[in-house]
Amino acid sequence: MAAGGTGGHIFPALAVAEELRERWKRREKGEQAGAGGVIQFLGTGRGLEARLIPAAGFRLRTVSAAGLVGIAGWKKKLQNLFVLPRTLVETSTFLRQFRPDAVLGMGGYLAGPVMLEAALQDIPTLLIEPNAIPGFTNRALGPLVRVAALGFEETARFYSSKARVTGNPVRKAFYEIRAKDHVAPFTILIVGGSQGSTAINKCVVDSLSLFAADAPPLEFIHQTGQRDYNSVRQAYQARGAPAEVYPFMENLPEAFARADLIISRSGAAAVAEMAAAGKASILVPFHAAAEQHQAENARAFERAGASRVILQPDLTPERLVKQVCRLLGSPRQLAQMERAARSLARPDAAARIADLIEQLAGQSS
Repeated sequence: MAAGGTGGHIFPALAVAEELRERWKRREKGEQAGAGGVIQFLGTGRGLEARLIPAAGFRLRTVSAAGLVGIAGWKKKLQNLFVLPRTLVETSTFLRQFRPDAVLGMGGYLAGPVMLEAALQDIPTLLIEPNAIPGFTNRALGPLVRVAALGFEETARFYSSKARVTGNPVRKAFYEIRAKDHVAPFTILIVGGSQGSTAINKCVVDSLSLFAADAPPLEFIHQTGQRDYNSVRQAYQARGAPAEVYPFMENLPEAFARADLIISRSGAAAVAEMAAAGKASILVPFHAAAEQHQAENARAFERAGASRVILQPDLTPERLVKQVCRLLGSPRQLAQMERAARSLARPDAAARIADLIEQLAGQSS
């Protein structure tokens, strides 16, 4: 499994890995027919994978890799480009040593070289594309992979006969979250992705005085990312706002369970988790995302009635506070949005992708 860098790449791959591990354990106990297997993750060792993947009980092998798409400055791009030959050599060597029956790629700058080398070695490959519009890497890999597991129906046009609409794999803990009674004090969860969002962080901080004046009693749970953690924590303290502030939350399902409303980016993993948990949200798409895939994800949820969307250029404290107050002032509307969100969930996504992996692995044996 080639997955690393951000939680949006790591957590869906972990959900599939955990599904495979559980079914293989059942087979070992004789509760289910079929073969078992071994799962090996590839990552860079710099991102979240260095902590999250071993903590989940899976093996991680690190290789040298650096991104090219979305990198500002030609010097940095050139520097990263010189890393690519080393990535290809290390990946090719590892695949020949490990000899996998199938390779899964989650997109991102590491998945590209891994999936390319696997295709060159005639190893069956499965690509997961969780967004409504594929990113650069997954679009480029389309002709090379055997199967593309997709989160949205509309993405199938990019992969033709290789497309399988499975939904986005999400950790089981999100599906176990029960509906909440919406009474004051209300809890707002702010999540700007695993690395945080400075734009959302700043807007929420600038909104605190307006929330205090216009909103019902509120409590905040805020994942800031490492960069803004201290400044955001100090802002809540200075204004006396009840808040739990974290650079990163590994137990995000627990925070989801407590939330009446979520303010978030609209990466594929984020919206899939909100669907699984059945949570109403205000989505602020990352305006610089490749192909505007976050905006497409957000609009899909808004059309379903599960979310309200504020584009980042329109994100102001006044607009954010007005939207929050409007939603919290109507528990019935919140409940309708929650039902709409849950209707978009695909509880069997991890299992369906695991089935595809086993089918591919069987073809290679």
